Amino acid sequence: MQTAIADSILQRAEIAEADAVLRACVHCGFCNATCPTYQLLGSELDGPRGRIYLIKEMLEGNQSSAKTRLHLDRCLTCRSCETTCPSGVQFGRLIDIGRQEIERRSPRLLWAGMARHVLLGVLPYTSRLRVAFALGRLARPLLPAMLRHKLPRARKPLPRPQTQNQRRMLVLEGCVQPLAAPTTNAAAASVLDKLGIGLVSAPQAGCCGAMHQHLAAADSAREMMRRNIDAWWPYVEQGIEAIVMTASGCGVMVKDYGYALKDDTAYAAKAARISALTRDLSEILRDENLDLFAGIGKGRRVACQSSCTLQHGQKLGGEVEKILQYCGYTLTPVADSHLCCGAAGTYTLLQPALSQQLLNQKITALLQAEPDVIITSNIGCQLHLESASKVPVRHWIELLVHPQSSI
Repeated sequence: MQTAIADSILQRAEIAEADAVLRACVHCGFCNATCPTYQLLGSELDGPRGRIYLIKEMLEGNQSSAKTRLHLDRCLTCRSCETTCPSGVQFGRLIDIGRQEIERRSPRLLWAGMARHVLLGVLPYTSRLRVAFALGRLARPLLPAMLRHKLPRARKPLPRPQTQNQRRMLVLEGCVQPLAAPTTNAAAASVLDKLGIGLVSAPQAGCCGAMHQHLAAADSAREMMRRNIDAWWPYVEQGIEAIVMTASGCGVMVKDYGYALKDDTAYAAKAARISALTRDLSEILRDENLDLFAGIGKGRRVACQSSCTLQHGQKLGGEVEKILQYCGYTLTPVADSHLCCGAAGTYTLLQPALSQQLLNQKITALLQAEPDVIITSNIGCQLHLESASKVPVRHWIELLVHPQSSI
């Protein structure tokens, strides 16, 4: 694609990056075939190719309109288009830059801006979110149906192994997961302990920064990255073997720290090292001897929701399924497994109508073959699916700890 972006703004690193991404696009339209919002709305501007044109027009000096913002906001950042694209267009980077640029050029109306400010002021902080969940449960009968269904049920954290293992890995506890699904990291610790691996966490680490990154608050996202790097670095110096991600949405973000901070002289080298050490939990188990877990599923039927951040962001589609099959589970067929479930971080709250349509489609596909349980690899997907599913929805690692329980 030819571009005509003024030299005056091409001097900015992010605009030069966007220009390179735009020039890689060859207009083929293959991306639209796997874009969830294009499938729903049938509008060129609600597919990747249309959004690419909108960003190109904006960067070339045309007015940034409410129409541009609307179609960029509707993008899930699922990156299914990247998996499909024959030209390797890095659409995820482009949409982040486009969103940041339109916020800079045309700030939102007060109410819309405040809503996003509140979300970013609460959701990424576990202590604040704990208060919000408690208030939400008290006020549940008064809440709109959409919010009432999104409130996760209270779950008690499970004890973790106290074994002293020679092999040690670090785990990100995250922001939402400790409250909404505390069983996930406990199950991961239990499984890894049986494999002779100790799982430790850094108390000062927090949100990975993904929410801020995708809501055009890149500076705040980078501050969260630096905080996590500072919290993890002593463990890196002690020889930690890997940084384990049990939420694939966090994993794709932390694997990008090296790129996001490449121009930060104080953090570039450390960020690159952190990204190199980061592994999704499925990558860890893929490389271990799992004979201890062979056959434990005893044919139990499992529908796998392969999260976008795992299959498209980290290119690890199929890894979880292989592990579960080895462990004796029967994987049921799921139509259109490449499509997003509609969770996408804050998308469920900011684009509720589209999110619900995608959720309904995904639940129908997952339940079609009558599974005993639905599994996923990301906390956002888990909570979103759980709000509409008639069968249990779990993180896949829990099936290696409780193979016959609904947990």
